[in-house]
Amino acid sequence: MDYVHLGRTGLKVSPLCLGTMNFGWKTEEPESFAIMDRALELGINFFDTADMYGWGGERGDTERIIGRWWKGSPAKRDSVVLATKVYHAMPDKHPEPNRGTMGLSARKIIRHCDDSLRRLQTDFIDLFQMHHVDRSCPWDEIWEAMETLIRQGKVVYVGSSNFAAWDIATANQVASRHRLVGLVSEQSLYNLKDRMIELEVVPCCRHYGVGIIPWSPLAGGLLGGVLGKVDGARRTDERARQRIEEMRPRLEAWEGLCAELGQKPADIALAWLLANPVVTAPIIGPRTMDQLSAALRATEISLDGATLARLDEIWPGPGGEAPVAYAW
Repeated sequence: MDYVHLGRTGLKVSPLCLGTMNFGWKTEEPESFAIMDRALELGINFFDTADMYGWGGERGDTERIIGRWWKGSPAKRDSVVLATKVYHAMPDKHPEPNRGTMGLSARKIIRHCDDSLRRLQTDFIDLFQMHHVDRSCPWDEIWEAMETLIRQGKVVYVGSSNFAAWDIATANQVASRHRLVGLVSEQSLYNLKDRMIELEVVPCCRHYGVGIIPWSPLAGGLLGGVLGKVDGARRTDERARQRIEEMRPRLEAWEGLCAELGQKPADIALAWLLANPVVTAPIIGPRTMDQLSAALRATEISLDGATLARLDEIWPGPGGEAPVAYAW
């Protein structure tokens, strides 16, 4: 495993990030434990979760699963670069507006961090990410809260998710006034099909040394060889089938190119992201052990210029970076 730096930091992480959103939902706890064990064996040391994950039960359940996994095993915790998030409302026995709503007030950031630490059964979070931007809250307040957590040793690095380029720039400018490192990562929707962040977010992250952590790298399965699966399936969600039919010519060209290269579509989709130097690590969300092991193949694939050009023809982006993409 060739490790990469998390953005401009000195921290080294695996080029694939293990997403845990399926844990406790589509993947039962015993298999979730096995997947995390196997990820470490394969060299994947970067794990991503969120306080709100727990679709199969209650928000927070995914963090609890991770906490139970490494309980009593300091070696596991020391081997993992752990990322979680804050922003969403969380269940509370005594609901109150500063805890039961979405946002990033200083009070909420500090309290929700403590709640995550308890669920995760750990003393610190390596990467504390703001799940969305809160434009109603001053950045000075947000950074003062983050600084408090950093000084207390509860948080090491701060990242963002689903931010616009100007949010990232503003956040880092204010952080510099506080003499803080600022944002070191941005978790964005990014894949061959969804390339809008190339307009401004990608160049902004490159300028500030912010590592991009793409979520949904396979576009919800569309880039994972979906035609064979849907054509051979008796039951397919009607909305999904309609979406596939609308994109069938493009998907046929895509899967045809992957077959020509002798590679699985999912592997090429991940390899394309890994070829971008601004990308730190795409998030893979395996539901099974086989899916986890298969994802490692992407780290061994190198795409040449001709292949990248053909991918651009099949999945054209927004036309480059702003303002060149639209101004002239």
